[in-house]
Amino acid sequence: MGASQSREGLELSDESDYDEEEGSGSEDQYGDANDERTPNKTPDQASRETLDDVGAKLEALKLKYSSAERPSGSRKNAVKLYLHVNGNTPKWVISEKFATYEFVKRFKTGGEDEDESGSRDEGFWALKVGKKISARVSTDLQLKMFGEQRRVDFIDNAVWALKFPTDEEYRGFLTKFQDCLFENVYGLRATDDNKIKVYGKDFMGWLKPEEADDMIWDDPDVGGKSPAMPVRDSNELLKEFEEASSGGGIQSLSLGALDNSFLVDSSGIQVVKNFSHGIHGKGVYVRFEDRGSRWDSPEKPKKALLMRGETNMMLMSPLKEGSPHSTGLNQLDIETGKIVSEWKFEKDGTEITMRDITNDTKGSQLDPSESTFLGLDDRRLCQWDMRDRKGMVQTLANTSSPVLNWSQGHQFSKGTNFQCFATTGDGSIVVGSLDGKIRLYSKTSMRQAKTAFPGLGSPITNVDVTYDGKWILGTTDTYLILICTMFTDKDGKTKTGFSGRMGNKIPAPRLLKLTPVDAHMAGHENKFHGGHFSWVTESGKQER
Repeated sequence: MGASQSREGLELSDESDYDEEEGSGSEDQYGDANDERTPNKTPDQASRETLDDVGAKLEALKLKYSSAERPSGSRKNAVKLYLHVNGNTPKWVISEKFATYEFVKRFKTGGEDEDESGSRDEGFWALKVGKKISARVSTDLQLKMFGEQRRVDFIDNAVWALKFPTDEEYRGFLTKFQDCLFENVYGLRATDDNKIKVYGKDFMGWLKPEEADDMIWDDPDVGGKSPAMPVRDSNELLKEFEEASSGGGIQSLSLGALDNSFLVDSSGIQVVKNFSHGIHGKGVYVRFEDRGSRWDSPEKPKKALLMRGETNMMLMSPLKEGSPHSTGLNQLDIETGKIVSEWKFEKDGTEITMRDITNDTKGSQLDPSESTFLGLDDRRLCQWDMRDRKGMVQTLANTSSPVLNWSQGHQFSKGTNFQCFATTGDGSIVVGSLDGKIRLYSKTSMRQAKTAFPGLGSPITNVDVTYDGKWILGTTDTYLILICTMFTDKDGKTKTGFSGRMGNKIPAPRLLKLTPVDAHMAGHENKFHGGHFSWVTESGKQER
């Protein structure tokens, strides 16, 4: 949902797929998967084909076969299995014309998976299709639905498609798949009571976001009206991005509100120019340099934060390779490329870690005197102050290693597993978690979330929010999730989930994902990361 129809969205075959007497004409353009791999026929193959022809002629006589002997679509869980084949002319080919599927519970014994019945707490559900498919039911399958074609596509080492004989069987498969996915993710049987326990009564519509009412997305007045943007050639955009990103692997993107944005890699910062259609490389690269100072250059910074009129940047590097946590920051002067200070995270004299930082508000990076920002760890949400406890700005002359002061915040007792966060224009906070939950905090409290959107099975790796707080964009490895926070309260006033509890007036989210074909071509390690709204605004008020 949310993606345009690609070449894999084409019809696989006509409505006679499951007729007992199959016509050859409707299958010619798809061929057979075995034929694709062995075009030259051997004598044995020719003999088998002769036998097949004889069998087909006998069946054409309409002899009385038993139902078990007839390879027809009337069998339970009957499907047609297709395989997507790349090449000079990518196409779908038939892998199994008369396949069946089933959902089985699997258990690990001696390092191997076995099919058997037993305690649900120890196993997981898997999807089996014929002799070709046996895969754990998870979001990694990247299942995509084509309701009009009674078809689903998914990834399991290759791209496959299942086509169902009737609408009822198609819907039955989806229901069972969602139930198995729920149990695999949450460890609970997919009963109504357990679904309410996980999602809450107000969020039951999130169980099937693909079937949600799209009226909120179709309203032209929601969020303002954007002017038409000129369509640009995709190759031109790709060249611009390659130009901007040359010089090392990008670790972080800092979107500027002024003329420039910044791409941070392990050795420096690439300066790119902001345009209404995106960014463009300027050929300017600022390398991290000590220039004789006592502070070392940051090592592989994973997070960058613009501050003080976008003249300074806070760089956060992990404690060790593979860890997201850090005990301090390097403050960089962008104009000189010089590290001017190294800050430490401390609370009550004890060193603590942070995994993410962001500005107090979306826009405070433009304040030349900005001295506070927010920090996030697995169970902490707080504000840091660069001034000393007397309110004076700490300088390099009077301290060898300035310490950030814990201004306010909260440390949660239970495992919230916070991962990332962002702020609105008024300082409200949105936080993404490992379990997929997205929590909304008002600008006045970091203790209790006003709204908590349930997870959909994948960790949130990045989150962003518009200046007005009406839209949230969450990033997972395999999809983006777009959430509208607006609702109408009992007095008829329009609010957002940051300022009040939305109750049952919550629109289901929109999932934005690659098609299985495109996702497979991109490769297993090519994941979504760092989805952002543009800083470009409509009359200075609304992001596009």
